[in-house]
Amino acid sequence: MAQLAFQKNPKGGRNPRRAPKPIAPQGGGDGGTPWPALVGFVGLCLLVGLSAAAFNQPAIEGTASWYASLVRPPLTPPNWLFGPVWTVLHVMIGTSAWLIWWKAPQGRRQTAALQLWGWQLLLNAAWSPAFFGLHSPATGLLVIVPLGVLITLTIIGFLRLNRIAGLLLVPYLGWSLFATYLNVGFWWLNR
Repeated sequence: MAQLAFQKNPKGGRNPRRAPKPIAPQGGGDGGTPWPALVGFVGLCLLVGLSAAAFNQPAIEGTASWYASLVRPPLTPPNWLFGPVWTVLHVMIGTSAWLIWWKAPQGRRQTAALQLWGWQLLLNAAWSPAFFGLHSPATGLLVIVPLGVLITLTIIGFLRLNRIAGLLLVPYLGWSLFATYLNVGFWWLNR
């Protein structure tokens, strides 16, 4: 319902005039609280992490596992480190998308940035089944190389809309590039 503001008419009396339309929050747009959406974005990313663990655990556990039988490239971290690092990264990935959804101006650039985010998350989810599920570093490479490209494009798109959202993805890109190095190393050393 439009609000009315009254100003004095130069000829006397009061003159109704429409007040400026209230500005709706950007992104979500329904005027409600943005926190459920934050839980949704972060929850989706954590779900990707949990699905990855379903493929990783059987391949990693035990000394007779497929992963344990591989020759490891230099700088391969201990297995226990991956879970905590990916958990923190998935929270950051979800938070960055939420910031774009909530704070960025609505329009084609916001939509395109969130679509890139969705595609990179899909490839993120596909890497563990490719590498661990199929026991194939080569197939993992077919996923992780385009993943790095999509993360980079997502960062560029996010930085144009919200600096903090873009910067939240930089550690993710760094870790993914390190994972690419490891993936290449596992493929090369175990051909």
